[in-house]
Amino acid sequence: MIYIGADHGGFKLKGIIKSWLVEMEIDYQDVGAFEFVEDDDFVDFAKNVVDSIKNSEDRGILICRSGIGVDIVANRFRHIRCGLSISADQIEAGRRDDDINVLALAADFCDEREFKNILTVFLGTEFSNEERYVKRLNKIKEIQ
Repeated sequence: MIYIGADHGGFKLKGIIKSWLVEMEIDYQDVGAFEFVEDDDFVDFAKNVVDSIKNSEDRGILICRSGIGVDIVANRFRHIRCGLSISADQIEAGRRDDDINVLALAADFCDEREFKNILTVFLGTEFSNEERYVKRLNKIKEIQ
């Protein structure tokens, strides 16, 4: 399951991404915002997404203007490895090497074509499970 959330800054892009997920026949759940409210708070929607992720198959997509705010919030949670992406190559490395399970997007910094590429790569790239990457993820768990 893909959980998706965005504040006012990512509200429009969230709608576009939802239509792409339908086209790709990918199950998703929108956890807010459900209407455009200019002074809403990205923290609430980031928390909604990460609270919804219950198993290793679930992933999340978070959107705000810079992507940084939602990325910071998501990475406060033990079971989350969120990556902020502005390119498909970057997100491929994040999935393959770091097993990120949440994608943070910066609505103000890419065009629709690039966002679709990023989304496609995020959904289509598996964790490599290479020993060196597993070792690094285990070290991260020890820090938490």
